[in-house]
Amino acid sequence: MTRHSHTGKSETDSAERISEAEHAVMEALWTRSPQTAAEVCKTVCKQRGWSMPTVKTLLSRLVQKGALETQPDGRRYLYSPLIARSSYVGTESKRLVERLFGGRAAPLFAHLAESEALSEDDIAEIERLLQEMRK
Repeated sequence: MTRHSHTGKSETDSAERISEAEHAVMEALWTRSPQTAAEVCKTVCKQRGWSMPTVKTLLSRLVQKGALETQPDGRRYLYSPLIARSSYVGTESKRLVERLFGGRAAPLFAHLAESEALSEDDIAEIERLLQEMRK
């Protein structure tokens, strides 16, 4: 079931436009929500070298994109995701495979194997997933 935001766009439409910086804010809110801008800043500002105005700008962009909703809480706002993390990851994964590998997963795995990016544990996990898919 695809959730729709107040803009009428589906989750996947919104997810496609999330920048790398906005994604950091989303991760903070996927971990715990709702949060205020100050709470989000405590999570991301130090590690990213950002200031509170940067976080507020990113939060307002995400609200405009329909990725977050706001709720007044006294003189501040509480932010919560409107997009499920799993939906976002699924959309981004499909876009990556489409863009780099013509929409086919096999060349992606071949590339990872050739570049030795897969550990033995990764290969075992992929084999397990393939077995489950065949059932």
